[in-house]
Amino acid sequence: MEPTLVVVGLNHRSAGVEVRERFWMSGCRQAEVLAMLAQGEGIEEVVVFSTSNRTEFILWGDPTLAVNSILRLLSSEYDLKLQEWNSFYRLLDEQALAHAFRVGCGLDSMYIGEGHIARQFALAWQHAENAGCTGRHLDAVLRKSLAVRRRVRKETAFVSHLISAPQAAVHLAEQVLGSVGARNVVIFGAGNMAESAAREVSRRNPRSLCILSHNENSARELVFRLDPAPNRIVPGRIEDRAQHLASADLVISATSAAKFIFNADDMKQLAILRNEGNQRGQKLVLIDLALPRDIDPAVRAFDGVLLYDLEDLERAVEPRHMAPRRDERPVEFRRDVRAAESQPRALDSRCQRPGEVDAEQIVQQEVREFRKLVVLGATPPEVVSLRARLEEICRQELESIRLEQGPFPKDQDLLIAAVGTRITHRIAGALAKDLKSTETRAPRRMIVGA
Repeated sequence: MEPTLVVVGLNHRSAGVEVRERFWMSGCRQAEVLAMLAQGEGIEEVVVFSTSNRTEFILWGDPTLAVNSILRLLSSEYDLKLQEWNSFYRLLDEQALAHAFRVGCGLDSMYIGEGHIARQFALAWQHAENAGCTGRHLDAVLRKSLAVRRRVRKETAFVSHLISAPQAAVHLAEQVLGSVGARNVVIFGAGNMAESAAREVSRRNPRSLCILSHNENSARELVFRLDPAPNRIVPGRIEDRAQHLASADLVISATSAAKFIFNADDMKQLAILRNEGNQRGQKLVLIDLALPRDIDPAVRAFDGVLLYDLEDLERAVEPRHMAPRRDERPVEFRRDVRAAESQPRALDSRCQRPGEVDAEQIVQQEVREFRKLVVLGATPPEVVSLRARLEEICRQELESIRLEQGPFPKDQDLLIAAVGTRITHRIAGALAKDLKSTETRAPRRMIVGA
């Protein structure tokens, strides 16, 4: 079969947190998998993208052989089981392109939207570039995906309404406990996610806030960034957590540990301390934002303990109808991609987020235009990528001119923008002709995607 765009992956809609954590990949692990897949049959370009909500393989190559290469890798490296493979979706061509654009702008996000998805997306792309695993096709797709996000942000209200997992965690804690301002709070971790959670808590002026990390220096640095004044926020080591948890009302965990850092035995010892102290009969709310999970689900068996992981947080914060049922069949892998029509996700008016319909319309428009240019071979992908970059540079320069020399009358502003667009298109068009002329003069060879 002709090479095409392929996405293989699982996310919060297709798999529970216990399955997602099995296939989650750290940055180092992603680099190892990239090296393996670079030698995979049918794979010409590949990006590995793994977050708490998804693990995806974005590929350019032979759709049948490439998917089989992914299947072999997951079977050999992760002991993939049939039921787990059924949780993976396999998208081709136009469906894969629409999915990449949706992920980039947050339309495919979980209930709480991945507001930082663009940074994660760009980082995965950079890792693949550094490993020599991307080329003209995936570079064009991923660059366009980030451009679609910028357009959605500019033209709709959708992205501005996405909230982070730490924000959702604090909102949930307030639903269960009331004001966090009257509570003792402990944060496990000192990374980006933990820092975001600590900032959300700190804004509510809790009775006490303790930051615990395996590296106490990291905890101290985070405390200083949050509040340079002494004694308001306390740093410490996770190994010394018992003394802090004995009086805690809320624990938010967001470490990068590879296994549980708090299990049923820890909870058993903690229950004794709490019963001996002032917390007898008091609720302890644990919110686990980590993937792999930090907190053993077995702690739910203890009286007064309420544990929420990412999956529980989804159900608690967002109405049930926001995400399709997990028992729905995943998207089928379709061999005849040319005969398959795009099936955009239907938007239920009852669960639309602000700007979601407008964002989806932008995605569908961009898919149609981009597919004509690249996937069907009308324009070389590198020209499309360059055009997107030129348009971004033009936009930035126009904004600078407006700030330095403006504001301009509306008709002048429109004229300046039109001139910038015209120059951008002329440059891209001239490059396209030069490339076409070069390929015509060069010895005939197979050009992927042509």
